[in-house]
Amino acid sequence: MRLKLAILAGDGIGPEVTNEAVNILKAVAEFGGHDFQFVPLLVGGVAIDQTGSSLPTQTLEAALECDAVLMGAVGDNKFNALPPDKRPEAGLLRPSVAYPALAGNSPLRPEVTEGADILFVRELLGGLYFGQPRGWDREAQRAHNTMVYTRAEVVRVARIAFELAAKRRKKVTSVDKANVLEVSQLWRATVTEVAKDYPDVTLEHQLVDSMAMHLMNIPRNFDVVLTENLFGDILSDEAAVITGSLGMLPSATIGGAINLYEPVHGSAPDIAGKGKANPLGAILTAAMVLRHSANLEQDAAAVETAVAKVLADGYRTADIARGGAASQHLVSTREMGKLVHQALAESIDRRQAMHAV
Repeated sequence: MRLKLAILAGDGIGPEVTNEAVNILKAVAEFGGHDFQFVPLLVGGVAIDQTGSSLPTQTLEAALECDAVLMGAVGDNKFNALPPDKRPEAGLLRPSVAYPALAGNSPLRPEVTEGADILFVRELLGGLYFGQPRGWDREAQRAHNTMVYTRAEVVRVARIAFELAAKRRKKVTSVDKANVLEVSQLWRATVTEVAKDYPDVTLEHQLVDSMAMHLMNIPRNFDVVLTENLFGDILSDEAAVITGSLGMLPSATIGGAINLYEPVHGSAPDIAGKGKANPLGAILTAAMVLRHSANLEQDAAAVETAVAKVLADGYRTADIARGGAASQHLVSTREMGKLVHQALAESIDRRQAMHAV
């Protein structure tokens, strides 16, 4: 397998966690005889410092020549005075998995989160965030945004959700507000139409307000959750409660010219360079690279299994450590990366030995 991957490590803890993710990808390439090429590029605050732009033209052009993009995090307090379009953030599928070893980190009871494994498919290019007209009339003290979707936009993201569900537990939950919004009525009708092409996948519809409640009460009832931009933004962040830490959440933007992969957490400049950052979100994001861009399902699963094993063995970075627990071992960013690397190597060795027999 050949894969050319743009590496946009970004700011704050971005370079630290991205380095651990790249180490895991290098290990997978070595173990499997794959040819992975890594192309480091500038983005975010570090790009502003060196080029004056958060997303330099040369970064964009080079990234588009790659098969996929792995991003760290962008943003730094020193850029807060810049206008919004000049800040690092100007320059993004989110899974939410309940790890048994982290059950105590969630404010939800363990019996509620047990077995939860949700994949959010959020439309990213339409809806309220991009609809026109929009504006803020300061004189009239009035502002407005427009929620707009076309049938084609809904079909595109719905097909992604159904294709992914067909490889998982074969269920799609489409979230809307069809009892109030015409846009949601179009959404629901279109998703229902697309579902006819996937007879083996069950489709259910949920209103966004009831979905917010169900996520906290019965999260394991959901497989793939399909929703528009605003609702997906809110619900996927709510689902972070299931994992116990934003540092555990990977994400991927797929379906465009190239796929973009990025852990959910921010740049956390206050802990940058201190070895406190949790690299597991970035490492799990690397697993998504293997699954969705390299089509290496077994290797992706091996990385996820390695993460679960390290957690089950009691290793924690500061964000997921619970004070006073004798069975836990506090480790640094780099140490956590090494532990996952070791667990991955052991997993792949066992797999290769079984194939040899």
